[in-house]
Amino acid sequence: MLPRTLLHERVHAGIRRTAATGGTSALVAALLLVPSAPASAAPNRVLGYVANNGGGVSVLDTATDAVTSTLGDGGGDSPYGVGVAFDGARGYVTNVRDDTLTVIDTPTNTVDAAVPVGDGPAGVVVSPDGGHVYVSNYFAGTVSVVDAATLTTTETIAVGPNADGVAITPDGSRLYVAHDVAGPGTVSVVDTATNTEVAEIATGSTPTAVAVTPDGARLLVVNKLSNDVAVVDTASNAVLGTIPVSFIPHGVAISPDGARAYVTNSEGHTVSVLDVAAMTAVATVPVGSRPIAVALTPDGARAYVTNYNSGTVSVLDTATLAVVNTITVGRNPVGIAIHGVPPAATKLVAGHARVQLRLLGFGLRGLDATLTESHTGKPVVGKRVAFRTIKGHPLCTATTNASGTATCDANVPLLVGLATLLRGYTAAHAGDQTHAPSRSHGHATLL
Repeated sequence: MLPRTLLHERVHAGIRRTAATGGTSALVAALLLVPSAPASAAPNRVLGYVANNGGGVSVLDTATDAVTSTLGDGGGDSPYGVGVAFDGARGYVTNVRDDTLTVIDTPTNTVDAAVPVGDGPAGVVVSPDGGHVYVSNYFAGTVSVVDAATLTTTETIAVGPNADGVAITPDGSRLYVAHDVAGPGTVSVVDTATNTEVAEIATGSTPTAVAVTPDGARLLVVNKLSNDVAVVDTASNAVLGTIPVSFIPHGVAISPDGARAYVTNSEGHTVSVLDVAAMTAVATVPVGSRPIAVALTPDGARAYVTNYNSGTVSVLDTATLAVVNTITVGRNPVGIAIHGVPPAATKLVAGHARVQLRLLGFGLRGLDATLTESHTGKPVVGKRVAFRTIKGHPLCTATTNASGTATCDANVPLLVGLATLLRGYTAAHAGDQTHAPSRSHGHATLL
């Protein structure tokens, strides 16, 4: 789970919290997703969420490899694990010191809730249908089952000591939990239909992270003190073999086609690239200091690696196996998740225009509409709004101001007809990668 220094910090933080009347809490969360916006013609943004153990979640735009924002919240401290649902609209982050799971609405990058879970939450994963979130509680030796609809913990599953990395099969039927114990370790197998442990698999010394291949046939287990990765047949729970890697491996991610796996070596300061079918290492790539977690873009073209000591994320081109960028994030980055994120749903409210008679035509004065985010109610600034008659004749366009309001005047030829103008007008925002389309009907009266 956490590096040993972080475990000590967790214990001391608990003592300080008990003794003090107040304290600082650093922040936030990491990732599941629920559709919240109409479809847009533009492709979804692919964003990365980095949980910094020093506090805060750094949001990365993978198109530019830039940090676009840092999320913080007084309800969560020291985010550790990161898991993402399959539709990209909600994120979850574990807060190992505060025993909470922070929930992020990713289209708007706002914090929605902090859900109480067990003692020392570490790993987090979302069911394929998005209905449940599973959180491993390191110190409690349990898994909290969080209902994604109600954002409450509905069940607690006993799995054993030092529950750390978690993974779920593509059909959602089995959950795997690594036990980060010194010496020979195991991975618990949980039946998600009954929420009970049904088996334990002996894998190696101090298993810390797990990942399932896209076809569900293989489970990869990172054995931190064996310096290897165990490959498990999920049908029989038998270990098929182990793949040697470098010093103190910590995190693992599997390519979308299931062909390769990427393993961070926290004390080797490298990433091992594995051929899953052949069960061999094919390359070792130097990255930053003390790499912890790794996540791939949906197309598998790039791998993003958190470097705990460097405070950076290394960007690895998976075709050339070269580091092509290094991004500065928060202090002590740990967990990372990457996913396509849909645009935020919007609401457009049109107002009331005035029709004026003019020589050879009409004038429409004070056409207006206000654009806001449906989830937050915040004004959406700098977006184009097009105004038309109800029959589709173009009137004018305007850009939303700091209040989210677009306003303009229009001159209209006689052939449009007064009766048409008095039936009102339409206002429409076409939508883009960040904000979904919306439209509204406004009214018009004769001066």
